[in-house]
Amino acid sequence: MRVFLIAVALLTSTTAIAAEEEVHAPNQDWSFEGPFGVFDRASLQRGYQVYREVCAACHSMDYMYFRMLGQEGGPFHDEDYPNPNDNPVIKALSAEFQIEDGPDDLGDMFMRPGQTSDRFPAPYPNDNAARAANGGAHPPDLSVIVKARGGGADYLDALLTGYEEAPEGEEPPRAGLYYNEYFAGHWIAMPPQLTEGRVTYEDGTEATPEQMAEDVTTFLAWASEPHMETRKRMGFGVIIFLIILSGLTFLAYKEVWRDVEH
Repeated sequence: MRVFLIAVALLTSTTAIAAEEEVHAPNQDWSFEGPFGVFDRASLQRGYQVYREVCAACHSMDYMYFRMLGQEGGPFHDEDYPNPNDNPVIKALSAEFQIEDGPDDLGDMFMRPGQTSDRFPAPYPNDNAARAANGGAHPPDLSVIVKARGGGADYLDALLTGYEEAPEGEEPPRAGLYYNEYFAGHWIAMPPQLTEGRVTYEDGTEATPEQMAEDVTTFLAWASEPHMETRKRMGFGVIIFLIILSGLTFLAYKEVWRDVEH
């Protein structure tokens, strides 16, 4: 019994210490939050640019296909092209990447420009190569990262801008780590990525670290739930239908039972 009580006490104290060390990400005002929230298309397009020019060098998005960028609700959706595979913008974006294909008639693999039906290419051929290139750390896949992390978009935005000098006297557990206020344990293998002017936005928006973090977080939030806007519209329609149905049911009830004493 004494051993059990000691174990409980140690667990409780460890949890309390962890809670004290945890820093919660500040709440941000995202356009896609709430029952009527929608994604900011301009921010989605800028966010894709940040992913392509910064994040894609290390992070995969295995669940994403280029055609999804042009589907309804996507960053480059065009009503003139209901089929994203016909969208010239999506064709151009996918062709910017080289995709391994094959085998050919001789049994060899070859490289070709990307097509709208292709997945986003992974930066490394396998997990071991990814770890070898990143000091033993494996860069997580970003397909559903906003849903996979506690705090969602707020956490990711804070993480990308949360790098700072370590408190005096605090040293990293090993070389090659960086202090980040919002990362669990505070030491992260990924160096700061969103430095001033790292990206030149095609729409002329000033590419501050805060702006880039907001935009790429918006894009990754969309990637985590690309049908969110459709789901919300459908849900709203269902609620309206149920309200009307409830009213009609009540009126029918009153009509059927009007001459019956209750």
